[in-house]
Amino acid sequence: MNSLCPGDKIFNSAMFTAAPPGERGDLTRNNLRGFDAFQADFVVQRAFALSERFRLQSRAEFFNIFNHPNFGSPVNYLTSRLFGQATQTLNSYLGGGLNPLYQIGGPRSIQLAMKLVF
Repeated sequence: MNSLCPGDKIFNSAMFTAAPPGERGDLTRNNLRGFDAFQADFVVQRAFALSERFRLQSRAEFFNIFNHPNFGSPVNYLTSRLFGQATQTLNSYLGGGLNPLYQIGGPRSIQLAMKLVF
């Protein structure tokens, strides 16, 4: 645990050494994992009968309601001074051309909607 790093978590770089040139290390593939991702979404909706023909629907959607930070994978280059530290939140790390607000790990956001059904 390190309170100076995102999520208070960091890999200890002293545990790793670079393999000599021409040799392979003994660390297995996918041995180091990124941080957990947690996001709670919540929806509230209600329908109101205005008449026999008309109905009004209202809806409120809350994404990442607890505003829990989610971090991307840590830097995995042994020679980097940032080795083992997450430098981005998960929504920025994933990329993909989508707005980071709508990806997992984004900041808390609220969406309101009303629809008239006839």
